Amino acid sequence: MCHVPEQGFTSNEISMAVGFEGRSVRRNTPTIYNIAYAKKLFHDGRDNSLEEQVWGPLLARNEMANPSIGYILTKIRSLPDYKGRFEKAFKGERLSMQNLSRAIASYERTLVSANSNFDQWFYNEKRTALSKRSQRGYKLFSGKANCVSCHTITKNYALFSDGEMHNTGIGYQESMGIRPEKERIILASGVFIEVESKLIDSVGEATMADLGLYEITQNPDDRWKYKTPSLRNISLTAPYMHNGSLASLKKVVSFYNLGGIKNPLLDPIIKPLDLNDEEVNDLVSFLESLTGSNVDALVADAFASPIGDVIKRKEVN
Repeated sequence: MCHVPEQGFTSNEISMAVGFEGRSVRRNTPTIYNIAYAKKLFHDGRDNSLEEQVWGPLLARNEMANPSIGYILTKIRSLPDYKGRFEKAFKGERLSMQNLSRAIASYERTLVSANSNFDQWFYNEKRTALSKRSQRGYKLFSGKANCVSCHTITKNYALFSDGEMHNTGIGYQESMGIRPEKERIILASGVFIEVESKLIDSVGEATMADLGLYEITQNPDDRWKYKTPSLRNISLTAPYMHNGSLASLKKVVSFYNLGGIKNPLLDPIIKPLDLNDEEVNDLVSFLESLTGSNVDALVADAFASPIGDVIKRKEVN
């Protein structure tokens, strides 16, 4: 429901994730492409291993809302589709807290997507792999725009993230209640309308201020810091930022072009970029070149074997 394979293993239709009984989650669903390489997990970096991270959504009141670990294990053990599967995968071990988290984390580590047009051009020196516009965008990315200061590229690999926490002003704006007059609301799949923010406030529950990393460390200097996301497959994972407030890559580039949102703790790296319209488009073109060549295969794998199908096929044979 959140990490939809055909939507970049995130959700393109809503800015904030939706959990149990339609309860809004506080943040945008991050993609799990290349999550195997992440040093910190969640937008606020509160976990550092996939095995640990698994339990957050399973137990969160506004996500999957399971009351306890024991309840989860008992429920899975009662499902016929899982009969014998954990024992087979874990050398006779029955389902446990440890091997449930290991199973989910193991799948997540297979979602490695690379060999993009950029990779072919930069690492394989295939000069025709990247358009002239995207090449100009790369020059801006690594030069004038200084995107590489957070979205790192090395001579051997490019994760497009420093894995660190930064304050760009988005969290500050939200927690201070600085909002547009109108907001985009989804009515149905692909159907949106613009609604006045005041009307939304009149019928909805007030949202809790989101202070980012501060909520984990309690260090005032960490207010409104969030993890640098990877840019791989970025054209597939709109909307953007930790709160899904920017709907397109062009809006993201324009946001940084203006120097983020000023606040007392704005990261010193964030400064106005002075890009003209053509340079903004060039930079967007470069970002669009970061889609891996195996995306279709990974999406197909996600739907290839629904639970129970493998056992049924073997029984038929």
